[in-house]
Amino acid sequence: MMARTAATSSRGGRTSTGSAGTPSRGRMVPTRGGRGGRASRGGKEPRRSSGVAESPRKKRRYKPGTVALKEIRRYQKSTELLVAKLPFSRLVREVCMNVAPPGSEVTRWQSQAIQALQEAAEAFLVHLFEDSNLCAIHAKRVTIMQKDIQLARRIRGAWGGLG
Repeated sequence: MMARTAATSSRGGRTSTGSAGTPSRGRMVPTRGGRGGRASRGGKEPRRSSGVAESPRKKRRYKPGTVALKEIRRYQKSTELLVAKLPFSRLVREVCMNVAPPGSEVTRWQSQAIQALQEAAEAFLVHLFEDSNLCAIHAKRVTIMQKDIQLARRIRGAWGGLG
């Protein structure tokens, strides 16, 4: 038995070559058609591909709800912030400009101050969604609706459970 070289294989495939005519990374690319050198076996010709590339494998489809549960577990494990930092920073600056009196100076923010605001805002929202979820479950639903969020805020009071 002979050792394989870059130019041939036991299946009779061709190598893919780079610009200089040398095999690229030594990978073998099989030829199309499969049974090119065999004689026909009485009757029909073997089927040949029509030249159209075969579609790649179908992407995996999970049952409904599986991906949602996977995401819930992932986000419950993690401690990183969920809102992107730059859009949140822009929102803080925009609110600050709207609240500040007209003609006031440009407000500057320390990055730690914006980070603290973001931590507090996300903690508030997570707590609000937890309470809203309880309201939805109490109403024998699994989907949070606007009325659940309104009820959760009304039950919490003016400070939203922070004071």
